[in-house]
Amino acid sequence: MSRNHVILAVFKRNVQSYFSGVLGYLFIVAFVVAAASFTFSAQFFTKNVANLDQLTEWFPTLLLFLIPAITMSAWADENKLGTAELLFTLPASDGEILLGKYLAVLAVYTVALGFSVTQLFVLGYIGDPDWGLIFSTYFGYWLAGGALVSAGMFASVLTSSSTVAFVLGAGFCAIPVFIGHIPFANDFFVSLSVPERLTDFGTGIVPLSGLLYFGSLTAFMLYLNLVAISRRHWGADRQANMGTQYAARVLAIAVTLVSLNYLASHATLRADMTSEKLFTLSDATSELLDGLEKKRPVTIQVFASPQVPRAYVPVRQQLLGLLRQYDQLGGSLVEVRIVDVEPSSEEAEQAETLGIQPVVVRTDRDGRQTTERVYLGARISSSFDAVTIPFFGADLTVEYELTRSIRTVSNKERLKIGILTTDARIIQGESGWQIVNELKQSYDVEEVSADTPIDDDAYDVLIVALPSSLTDPQMDNLVEYVTSGEPVLIFDDPFPLFMPTNAPRLDKPRQGGGMMGMQQPPPTPKADAGRATRLINTLDIAWNYDEIAWDSFNPHPVFGEIPSEYVFISPDSGTRSAFDDGSKITSGLQEMMVAYAGTIRPRAGSKVNFQPLLKTGPNSGLLGWDDFTSQSFSMRGPTVQPNPSPDRVIDENAHIIAAHITSDEPGRKLNVVYAADVDMISDWFFMVRNRAEQRDQLPNFDNVTFILNAVDVLAGETEFIDLRKRRKNTHTLQAIEARTAEFTKERTKAREAATKDAKDRLEKTKKNLKEQSDKIEEDDSLDPVAKQNMRLTIQAAEVRRLQVAEANIDSEKERTIEESKRKAERQARDTEAWFMTAAILIPPIPALILGLIVLLMKLANERKNISTDRLVSR
Repeated sequence: MSRNHVILAVFKRNVQSYFSGVLGYLFIVAFVVAAASFTFSAQFFTKNVANLDQLTEWFPTLLLFLIPAITMSAWADENKLGTAELLFTLPASDGEILLGKYLAVLAVYTVALGFSVTQLFVLGYIGDPDWGLIFSTYFGYWLAGGALVSAGMFASVLTSSSTVAFVLGAGFCAIPVFIGHIPFANDFFVSLSVPERLTDFGTGIVPLSGLLYFGSLTAFMLYLNLVAISRRHWGADRQANMGTQYAARVLAIAVTLVSLNYLASHATLRADMTSEKLFTLSDATSELLDGLEKKRPVTIQVFASPQVPRAYVPVRQQLLGLLRQYDQLGGSLVEVRIVDVEPSSEEAEQAETLGIQPVVVRTDRDGRQTTERVYLGARISSSFDAVTIPFFGADLTVEYELTRSIRTVSNKERLKIGILTTDARIIQGESGWQIVNELKQSYDVEEVSADTPIDDDAYDVLIVALPSSLTDPQMDNLVEYVTSGEPVLIFDDPFPLFMPTNAPRLDKPRQGGGMMGMQQPPPTPKADAGRATRLINTLDIAWNYDEIAWDSFNPHPVFGEIPSEYVFISPDSGTRSAFDDGSKITSGLQEMMVAYAGTIRPRAGSKVNFQPLLKTGPNSGLLGWDDFTSQSFSMRGPTVQPNPSPDRVIDENAHIIAAHITSDEPGRKLNVVYAADVDMISDWFFMVRNRAEQRDQLPNFDNVTFILNAVDVLAGETEFIDLRKRRKNTHTLQAIEARTAEFTKERTKAREAATKDAKDRLEKTKKNLKEQSDKIEEDDSLDPVAKQNMRLTIQAAEVRRLQVAEANIDSEKERTIEESKRKAERQARDTEAWFMTAAILIPPIPALILGLIVLLMKLANERKNISTDRLVSR
């Protein structure tokens, strides 16, 4: 049994030895500076997320230099100075001395890691980090360093040279760091690597498998240390025999620990440190599982690839971790089956038969770009119903998907959603847009025609996209249905970007071929010439069918060149009520994007209840049709394209993109959610949330969540809305966003000033032309023919001058706008560079100060111990 006072004595001796000199502090300062450099890299500012992802990626490599620097003198100096033998003559066992030294070196590493915590103050200043995730990440750093410390000490015990110990230590530490990158490494070896094990901690969870991995690696390397220092007891005559015995023991221990780690890798026990508790079942799920009736048992059959690309590792881990909790809470009523699926296997055929489709992902394997077919779906079934989740994507809330599906299959009947047939063609038979497939996970979905009156009792929610494309009789039937008070979700759009020919201002496209579609009769005109006047009047709102909103707010560098007509809706835009926290539809949303969206507002004196749901930021404005489009013609009629550089003027209003409109007025009962953009439900948003490998490039938009929330609220199914919103928050770099927003506002104002100046100069030139023409008319000395000739001559010359002036003015305007754009970009880069420099220079300051204090104290002590007669007076 170890004696604590002996271990403590060895511990104090080694810690004091390390921190008595300045060299130890220099290593710490170098480590802190390197860590800050990795944390606050250029990629950190590009991603605009306040976390330690960049440091986590490089941390194992960083340890290859730090750990050997700390451990190289642990045994080597003892061997070199001959104090090792003196140390082992103390009344202490080899294990006690080893443990004391290990704890001392671990304390040094802990101090170094502690000094790097100063960078978290910088992180907290410029952003809003998830401190639970930060804690789990740092805990992972400490465990990884603690394990490699034992490997570095083993290198030190083999030599009496610190330099050789450093090189050997780096080599020993490189084995668990790079074992997953060697050419012949398979997924099993990858799972034994330090970077792979740090992934869990970097996502905010502390898994049992990770604790066992780092603990077993530490124990194994400490055992090697013990074997190395106990060789002096073997004797010369027993060296070979004892060496063979200990080699066999080491091999047996290694095999045992590797086997335990393999078994633990399939365990799902873990601690959830994230602020959102994404890896812990919510109360809503627990209540659902408790309420399952015995006659309705549910089977969850998950088909998952055993190994997935790194981007999908957190999704797979969360899925398997939650399934264990479903299995435990559900008892005999929930049966969980997990099927490992390899490509081209019988399991793969079974999965695809059930509708679980693989996603083809490009990934990097051994430095080569390859494609992999990844299976990560589930089939939830009962005796009543079955739901298939084809693939758990990056932005899918795993718990929501599972719980929603359990609720669906445990009910005998589903609510029914009707989708009105319009020119948007959201639903066509059994197929359609992705929103249709999403709704089918929870509801029965049916196509509805407006050619005849719509049954008031047939649908729990009616969805209408582009009602402005309806004909007169269809519009009348829709208005009659809307005024019945039945729930309706409407999407209309002045400029549907993915189908611009369906813009309300344009005539219905002609069908068929031939020049201008002349082989087919002209289509039936749109009701109210596309203005949807009857519907708008019924809702008592104002909506201009040819006017869109723009917003200069753009928090995403990846979308740096995107036009301002792509509007990012977020409270960070400067409008705190960008999402209405009082509505279940929008409370808890973080960010949405709409494209060339219209705006709505209540009319003066309106009697309906108008609840804004989505708003632009204050640095926004409106554009008319002639400003934001350029028109051309095609075989099917007129077409329009977005104008890439319209004249934008900030009106500093928060424009409303969507609202919930209700009324109990007799003869006009309303329950309508109206959104002035149809692109927000396009397939692109569904595709993005499924692609984990694009998470580093694309933001996590809440468009899909908004749509599903709106349907649920209208249908009265609100019990799982909070569960759907339960996802990782976007912890952005708010300080940088605020500074960048100021530059963007200045750029927009400079553009407005340049546009206004160009218009004024052009008007002045036109005025001069008119004045000269008027002078000729007023000259009575000229006969009519001479006046006409002079007028034509002057007009021709002035037209040419006007054309030249227009070209010069436009060129100067564009030059001024481009200069303001470059200035704003420079200011944004300078801001990031300033924060980056400060973030790298500030963290090592405490270590530098402490090292300087130790140096001064050491010099003072040395001077104190020198005889006065030996001091040189100056």
